[in-house]
Amino acid sequence: MSMSEPLLTQIVKQQLPAGASVVTILKPVEHPAIYAADLTGDGMPEIAAVYKLDEELTLLILKFVQGQWTKMSVTKGLGYNATLLTAAPVTSTARNNLIVGWQLGSIWSKLAVYEWTEAGLTDVAPDDLYFSHAEIIDMPGQHGRDGKVEIALWTHDTGEAYRVDIIRWQNGKWVPATDVYMYYFPKVVQYYEQLTQHYPDYTFYWYYLADAQYRAGLLPAALISVQKALNFNEPYPSREALLELEKQIKQGMGGSHVRETTWLFPISVRTIQGTRWGYMDAQGRIRLEPVLDDARDFQPNGLAVVVKDGKAGVINLNGQYVVQPVYDSINSFEEERAIVIDTQGFKMIDEQGHVLTKKAYPFIANMKDGRALFYDTSGDQAGGDVSRYGYLDAAGHEVIRAQFSSAYDFSNGKAVVQVKDNVFALIDRNGNRLATYPFAYVGPLGDGLLAFQKETPGKYGYIDEQGQIRIEPKFTTALPFRAGHAIVNTAEDYKSIYGVINRQGAFVIQPAYNDIRDLGEQRFALGQAIDPEQPFIGSLYAIADVNGRRLTEFIYRDVGDYKGGLASASDGRQTVLLDLSGRPAPGYPRVEGSGTLEVVAPDLIKANVDQRLSYVNRSGQIIWRQNKIVPLQPPYRVREEKYKPNPDYLVYYPQVEGLTDQVVQLALNLKLRNLSQVKPIPADQKLDYSYTGDFDITFYQQQLLQLQLTGYNYPFGAAHGMPTMIYAIINLSSGQLYELKDLFKPNSDYVKVLSQIVGDQIKNDPQYSYVFPDTYEGIRPDQPFFVTADALHLYFNPYEIAPYAAGFPTFTIPFAQIRDIIDTEGSFWKAFHM
Repeated sequence: MSMSEPLLTQIVKQQLPAGASVVTILKPVEHPAIYAADLTGDGMPEIAAVYKLDEELTLLILKFVQGQWTKMSVTKGLGYNATLLTAAPVTSTARNNLIVGWQLGSIWSKLAVYEWTEAGLTDVAPDDLYFSHAEIIDMPGQHGRDGKVEIALWTHDTGEAYRVDIIRWQNGKWVPATDVYMYYFPKVVQYYEQLTQHYPDYTFYWYYLADAQYRAGLLPAALISVQKALNFNEPYPSREALLELEKQIKQGMGGSHVRETTWLFPISVRTIQGTRWGYMDAQGRIRLEPVLDDARDFQPNGLAVVVKDGKAGVINLNGQYVVQPVYDSINSFEEERAIVIDTQGFKMIDEQGHVLTKKAYPFIANMKDGRALFYDTSGDQAGGDVSRYGYLDAAGHEVIRAQFSSAYDFSNGKAVVQVKDNVFALIDRNGNRLATYPFAYVGPLGDGLLAFQKETPGKYGYIDEQGQIRIEPKFTTALPFRAGHAIVNTAEDYKSIYGVINRQGAFVIQPAYNDIRDLGEQRFALGQAIDPEQPFIGSLYAIADVNGRRLTEFIYRDVGDYKGGLASASDGRQTVLLDLSGRPAPGYPRVEGSGTLEVVAPDLIKANVDQRLSYVNRSGQIIWRQNKIVPLQPPYRVREEKYKPNPDYLVYYPQVEGLTDQVVQLALNLKLRNLSQVKPIPADQKLDYSYTGDFDITFYQQQLLQLQLTGYNYPFGAAHGMPTMIYAIINLSSGQLYELKDLFKPNSDYVKVLSQIVGDQIKNDPQYSYVFPDTYEGIRPDQPFFVTADALHLYFNPYEIAPYAAGFPTFTIPFAQIRDIIDTEGSFWKAFHM
């Protein structure tokens, strides 16, 4: 049961005594002191309200019984107003406590934490628990969140200074929540950092900054701040108190209280706003809250690329933006430089976020060996555009102008470039030509030998850097040399016959495999076709040494590179770390599912398995994994289910819980399974395609829940797969799945009206210039769509009216533009406009 504020107010007013009025809570925004939450644990919300009558406050609790709201509890309040009214699980995870702030003075309130018992409401907070401001959050401790909230109490001292204490209910009493200090106090540190910047001569702000830094584990910074406070003639709160704090800080710097400066690790959380990203430490404690659209790994320079509100930026290990989120994308840093993309094109930035390039380019590659490959376009004699490649230096200057038809990255001070058709060259870092190669194709550098092709089409061989032929052309594929070996293909048809040669061109691994991967550290993965008649379906891999000696059977569906003697591998059922023998490494876990494992800390393993991120320790204990349940307004929630009948078929699908009618709920969830492509798939048969499906919550307002169901079908051997996208738009009260027609008045010609609007957008909006000419003929009555708070969005599938690269062309129509045909009395509209 979800209720809007006007409806709650109307219900409460009907139960008030004559002359009584609901009080107003002033902060953070003015709102009536009314709150709906399940206080008794029966799955149905009660309504709590604070009203004033004859200058006395009363806490009223209403319960919905036999079709009507009745008074469940009436409790005398304190003070003259309410500053806080909310509900959260404080004493138990089974149900909510009612939390009230009774205002006793202009900056003082008494905290009350009510628990529902058979005798009625009982305040479990002590009589002397006062505060000026409170935050109520389930804060992550040493083992993550526990489902109960902690309460941060900000108590006014002097000026704008507050003493901050964090408490929790534990074992029947209130205790300090010291294990969450490192999570919460960085926020307090930021508050006092701003105050000390504005008021550097106020001693009490330096004291509170030092105290917050100490509790946050930022001990070196805390020591500086407390010593700053001690330098004042009249230190606050006293010289003795500051010296004691200084002593504690110094003791902490020699112990374990120091906040770890090791890496943070990205985590994902499902929320009602969709999947959000944050960061945890190596113990699984959340250090940066999951509020981001995306979060990548921290790089060796202590910086990480993140996405916020659709724009990419860069943060440091404290969560501070080094590069504001203003770019469309940001590559990883290479050699202290990163490539960013905005509406103008590609640019280069340094680790402080300064843009180094003088202009934007159509393309810039990552920095390699002090040079970044770029290309620029210019007009040719035929009136078209031609691309030419050159190189930028670390300052963003065009150290080698754009002049080559194609080019590769620099390595060891040299790079291969194409001067023109049938002419390649080797150049140095200044663009000087070291050698010229009169061939149709020359590949990138590799151990002093370069793959080449005399003419097109033709076989591949290898030349040295002076252009002398060292291995005659006889291969249909020739990859670069690495550590004295190169992978080559000898097949004459669409099938593959891969082997490995040495620098003399002799086979060290005979050509007999559907695929070969160089894993590094003198190990190869030899791929045997699952179906020799359909080699494009894929391979099973065995691990071999550089002499071709097979160390394992053909059992792995995927194998990663070796790093420090370990490589991730999966057989489709489990993912493991292999040692150099090709066997699962002792002392490391086996994780169910297909994916990759990576050791990211001494006792922390990052698992990207079955398209879900988790972290485990070496014994296999889960340190973090994404939540499978998303709570909505009680009693509703969305539960994630997994369907993987075959290694090549994986679907995550939603199930909605909390509907009053279980028959309706069962029918709704069956539809969601079907829409998500949960269907019979053979378990042991190799499919000729792979399918992945997932979902996200894209909109939730009042009684309307919108789920985006996505899928990707990839036929093995195809250039690309085909994505699908369906929206399930659900009324949580009735379980109805809405169609487009349900939004509009009966007999309204909504198809004509919407078709005209979309047609005008295609014609007049330049962003839709990619639409195929003359393909749009209007929308269908069942046109795919989704909604947001203020607009209807119509979309088309790939290839329907635009190229594949355009994705799902989407057209936004504000509700205000079509208000006259919307059925504002219909259940669809009312579900999110109550």
